[in-house]
Amino acid sequence: MTAAPAAERFEFPGGGGGGSKLAGVLHRPGPGTAVAGAALLAHCFTCSKDLFTTTRIAKGLAAGGYLTLAFDFTGLGESGGELADTTVATNVNDLTAAAVALIRRGAGPCVLVGHSLGGAAAVLAASRLHTVAQVVAVASPASVAHVEHLFSDDALEQIRSEGSGEVRIGPNPVRVGRDFLEDLHSHDVVAAAASLGRPMLVVQAGADTVVGHDQTEALAAAGSATLHTVAGADHLFTDRGHSDELVRTILDWLSDVRSST
Repeated sequence: MTAAPAAERFEFPGGGGGGSKLAGVLHRPGPGTAVAGAALLAHCFTCSKDLFTTTRIAKGLAAGGYLTLAFDFTGLGESGGELADTTVATNVNDLTAAAVALIRRGAGPCVLVGHSLGGAAAVLAASRLHTVAQVVAVASPASVAHVEHLFSDDALEQIRSEGSGEVRIGPNPVRVGRDFLEDLHSHDVVAAAASLGRPMLVVQAGADTVVGHDQTEALAAAGSATLHTVAGADHLFTDRGHSDELVRTILDWLSDVRSST
């Protein structure tokens, strides 16, 4: 019988120029579990490494033999910096810094797993990271500008007129800057997926009301990816059975990919 995965704090410099430290948790396979590789997780927009969706994926991958790093993007959770100063570009920089930190720890190459907007950022980051061997996008849009539909008209007007404004995506309001909105239109996730040249898995939630199937299917098509639907799952894979299926799907796909190379 193998032991349960263990977790340890993991801090590293962020990808921005402000010197902010990013807070992470390194989930280690338990003693007796064969190490299959390393994984890096990118959480959803305004979420954190401690969201149940992220922790379930991280613990599941660690139990499956992957040394897994989950971290908070700049300005979120326990990481330094201000969310109002961040953009998709800074998220990509943070992912790059996290991948480098894993390599320095002796773990790499890695599979890059992103949820929602974190999945789109993962595709963008992977397109410039040679240390990423596979990419998994979970309930992720084919366009980062898709996130705009989550903002109210009043919030969008406040951000554009005042430079920043409060938006409510999850349970708590967060402050988003004008640079974030402008940066949304500077990235081509579809082109990045098309040029990836590495195995890609797209998992869509069957009952997702945040990111529609047209978005996940377009991303899968662009990346010539394997597409799997978790029937009945919401955007956060709240039901434990759905999140368990998500983890099994990722681990089974990784096993198939590794055995075919």
